[in-house]
Amino acid sequence: MKDLIVQGPALTPAALDTFKVVCMPERITLLGKAARCVTVRDDNETRRAVRGLSAYWKLDIAFVEPSSRLKDFRLLVLDMDSTLVNIETLDEVAAYAGQGAQVAAITEAAMRGELDYPESLRRRVEMLAGIDAGVLARVYDEKLALNDGAQRLVAECRRAGLKTLLATGGFTFFTDRVKATLPIDYVRANELAIIDGRLTGKVSGPHGGDIVDAAGKAQAVRDVCAEIGCATSQSIAIGDGANDLKMMELAGISVAYRAKPVVKERARFSLDHSPLDGVLNWFVDC
Repeated sequence: MKDLIVQGPALTPAALDTFKVVCMPERITLLGKAARCVTVRDDNETRRAVRGLSAYWKLDIAFVEPSSRLKDFRLLVLDMDSTLVNIETLDEVAAYAGQGAQVAAITEAAMRGELDYPESLRRRVEMLAGIDAGVLARVYDEKLALNDGAQRLVAECRRAGLKTLLATGGFTFFTDRVKATLPIDYVRANELAIIDGRLTGKVSGPHGGDIVDAAGKAQAVRDVCAEIGCATSQSIAIGDGANDLKMMELAGISVAYRAKPVVKERARFSLDHSPLDGVLNWFVDC
């Protein structure tokens, strides 16, 4: 038996009643725009019915262990673009440079897993050679915002004793600024080459090393877990694209946030409608 968490902006008494009929919980605890259906069957028939209801009502669902606690985890791992923040930063930089459509098409294909990520990143960055690096600040100031629930998620995880890792194929220009607004403990990101105030069209990984791709994100999880003395299974990893899958496979809880289908198929949980802090509703100590 499991507990079923149902959540999302569209949660109504009428919607919840349909879940009650299917799941027959012992009781229901309301958590704002979420509900914990306590002690429900966890069989294929119930799961199929619940998935159907979640699609109909546009709600997120999660079958969770009744005793699952946030403080049993040690690390929160977040992708940046379209996960922690609301945009694909490189696409927005390209849009200011008049290359938006071309770069966005490559980004979409890479996030679906159709292109080699390091090569696709090099191609996209090469298209921006020569543009004024001041565009980066314009994107940050005018376009970038934290996604709903990000601040509360990070704050509650830190309160429960978790460290935070931002693992991204994005760039240090943006991660440095995000880190200044959120208490992020560790960052693994790529570096854009800038000479005389202009992008050179070159990109590298940390300290001039390998580009941070799916393998690089997974290695970041291993490195941080080793440093803080925990198993990778004590991490919670949240992402949206194919280059997040390897780090998500290491995690004890993997979360597909507004994700591509290939990610939703392989993640343990999905958040298609709820804000990022919907993660907290899965734990009894939050």
